[in-house]
Amino acid sequence: MQPLAQQRDEDRTNRPLRDTHAFPTLSDTGLKKIAAYGLTECVAAGEVLVRQGAPMDQFLVVMDGSIEVDQTSGFGTEVIATHGPGEFFGDVHLLSGRPSVVRARMQTSGKVIRLTRAGLHALVQDDAGLSEVLLRAFILRRLELLSTKKGDAIILGSMNSFGTLRIREFLTRNGYPHSFVDLDQDREAQELLTQFQITVEDLPVLICRGEYVLRNPSDAEIAACLGMNEGIDEETIRDLVIIGAGPAGLAAAVYGASEGLRTIVIEAKAPGGQAGSSSRIENYLGFPTGISGQELATRAVDQAQKFGAQMVIAKSAAKLDCDCRPYRLVMTCGTVIQAKTIVISTGATYKKLPIPNLTQFEGVGVYYGATQLEGQLCRGQEVVVVGGGNSAGQAAIYLSDAAKHVHILIRSAQLTQTMSQYLVRRIEESSNITLHPCTEILSLSGSNHLEEVTWTGHFSRRVHVEPIRHVFVMTGATPNTDWLCGCVALDAKGFIKTGRDLTNDDLARDRWPLARPPYPLETSLPGVFAVGDVRSGSIKRVASGAGEGSFAIHFVHHVLKD
Repeated sequence: MQPLAQQRDEDRTNRPLRDTHAFPTLSDTGLKKIAAYGLTECVAAGEVLVRQGAPMDQFLVVMDGSIEVDQTSGFGTEVIATHGPGEFFGDVHLLSGRPSVVRARMQTSGKVIRLTRAGLHALVQDDAGLSEVLLRAFILRRLELLSTKKGDAIILGSMNSFGTLRIREFLTRNGYPHSFVDLDQDREAQELLTQFQITVEDLPVLICRGEYVLRNPSDAEIAACLGMNEGIDEETIRDLVIIGAGPAGLAAAVYGASEGLRTIVIEAKAPGGQAGSSSRIENYLGFPTGISGQELATRAVDQAQKFGAQMVIAKSAAKLDCDCRPYRLVMTCGTVIQAKTIVISTGATYKKLPIPNLTQFEGVGVYYGATQLEGQLCRGQEVVVVGGGNSAGQAAIYLSDAAKHVHILIRSAQLTQTMSQYLVRRIEESSNITLHPCTEILSLSGSNHLEEVTWTGHFSRRVHVEPIRHVFVMTGATPNTDWLCGCVALDAKGFIKTGRDLTNDDLARDRWPLARPPYPLETSLPGVFAVGDVRSGSIKRVASGAGEGSFAIHFVHHVLKD
């Protein structure tokens, strides 16, 4: 294993490849088009154009001279790229206005075209050709930073720590580039502990921009330190507020924002919802080779922000004040958002196993998603997947590539009624996946990490005690509707009733005020819609959720015209 200092020195010499898609040179025609949306000015050598940690609110195109891009972290300052004539500075943070993870400095004097974020938004919406070139470059540059772990955030912790896994998952699913130092493996990390006066008791910690040390921070604290959220203007009345950024909510955001609605999306953790933790989705239209849930969510976020949708991360709805119009959404942080219409897409949460000490092993042996992070933990080991739906099937197949063996435990007799046939067939054909029908876990045991799993069959009653350290739970779902506090009608399981499913009694109880009946996907509250997994009777598929989200916008327009 390489010492940390040596590894970082080598990283500094490995510059990103000058991929022509990530670092294109614009044509003279393209430069003239861009110049019409901004200002052209002369800039002296050494002038800082964008500071690291400041909002990325300027799109810069080099006409003459060069721009040097560097990044400062706990490991020092590193040159990331240099842009010459015809090239441009920026990545996906230009779409959201989040703080820049790099600094842009004029290396040699010259001339640049400077566009504001508003100018850039206008450009990409007006010119399809330039939009494709710019957005593709922004996305590829961010992917480069993520893959090479070049970021201004550093996580120090242990692979066997729930807090460490939670922070890594939050940053990864939100597409924020960062470095991870595993203190169980990298003994040279003591230099960082000493530099920032961190003790073992503080771990895990997150170092932001080489300055701030957060000790086991919450998601909200991480988002605040890294400037993930724009300020929310409480006086602005939004045309559309979307609560939850799963496939349904993101589809609603893309269609709403692209059609000119003032749109804001509130997400409690990270875009993608449950689908965001899927390792590979293969039955989604247009992706014959499959796509990961995280990649699908990231593309959808970029698409929504391209059209001007505002994204708020690590904040959730606490209460809907449904007695006044515009509606008032009160968030857990106390901020109030006013909305003419609302789309609820808060989804559902996997049910927890009825085991007394389950929480003891969450994040240290028990997981609710099977992404690359979790996959790294169980390489060469036996694992258990609990559940018979598509998410469980996708997880089992993904994990089988790295795990020694995968055991699928289901309470029913077979998979065919709950899982897509292509997944069932792959599971049946895999030599290192075993299906255990009519089976459930009895207990979990271990000290600091899960060490043993005990399960039994319903009919055989034979008890199996296995030395398994990783269990992936993907069973059933509980709707995230507690915060609604009686504002809309729910079914017996807590899912939101919409459209024709609403009875006359439902409407009378909730005092439906209009002569017309509720629109499809509309709840018992006028102008409030429910889409995706949170809706009663919904089809629990990514494509279905995305379809409902886009379909709801049609009726949002009807409500706004009323």
